[in-house]
Amino acid sequence: MAAHDPYPIGTPGQPWGAAEVSAWRARQTCKRSYETDVLQAIETLRSRYEVVQYGRLDYHPARYPLFAVKSLDWHDDLPCVLVTGGVHGYETSGVLGALRFLDRHAAPCLGRVNLIVAPCVSPWGYETIQRWNMHAVDPNRSFREPSPAQEAEALMRLVAPLRERVIVHVDLHETTDTDESEFRPALAARDGIAHVPGEIPDGFYLVDDVEQPQPAFQQAVIAAVAAVTHIAPSDGDGKIIGSAVVAPGVIRYPLKRLGLCASVTTARYKTTTEVYPDSPRASPEQCVAAQVAAVTAAIDYALAH
Repeated sequence: MAAHDPYPIGTPGQPWGAAEVSAWRARQTCKRSYETDVLQAIETLRSRYEVVQYGRLDYHPARYPLFAVKSLDWHDDLPCVLVTGGVHGYETSGVLGALRFLDRHAAPCLGRVNLIVAPCVSPWGYETIQRWNMHAVDPNRSFREPSPAQEAEALMRLVAPLRERVIVHVDLHETTDTDESEFRPALAARDGIAHVPGEIPDGFYLVDDVEQPQPAFQQAVIAAVAAVTHIAPSDGDGKIIGSAVVAPGVIRYPLKRLGLCASVTTARYKTTTEVYPDSPRASPEQCVAAQVAAVTAAIDYALAH
């Protein structure tokens, strides 16, 4: 869709109703397999971890069970680490990064923390390569009570008993060219507002919490990722996606007020990663490796402090 074209669904200036949501959903098609890419990968981890089903999306009960992977040797006296991927299903490296961390890189922290990983929070979004769920609701604005998204509600239920014990939460995301070509125009159309074009940052960055900033923690993660892929520079206004850059590669959001996944626990150390898979300077492999580097650096920093 060209930047000047009106979004093909809805009437400009009018929020969507049920008919528009149905029309939008009819345009979505399955482009990849949650079963093949995620569930089969989780199956290979069963000998090393506890695999728990924490929910099932009722719009496709057979196809979309929700799974988390936990430390097999769980100790109630240990702090907990939460890793989430695929809250926005289209953000591929978050899902693959969470799975790779479990498979290849988690062993050194087992026995030091209780690990819980939800690698694909939004499986319908993963299969259709969509930011929203099938009801045109953004799961990553839905971590609040009552939640408008089943995906967020299920994860909140899973985490609730551990909420006060989580010391680290890393939520793995991407910023892509389709944010500007599709998802932001769709959001403006859905809400009946004008789409104001923005700039997609070229590189990796992090989102810290306005209400509980941890600048040294964020910089430790940035330093680890910089060894894998490049860090996004600020734009001409000193911002990244409209927010002031508070340190190289770091911006801040009011996580709880926006209902973001990173607000789901009281963790002291929390961050949202954003890689840029469309950069000519980064490969898909680098994007996955950057997610893994962020998770490992976050855990190392928390255990050291």
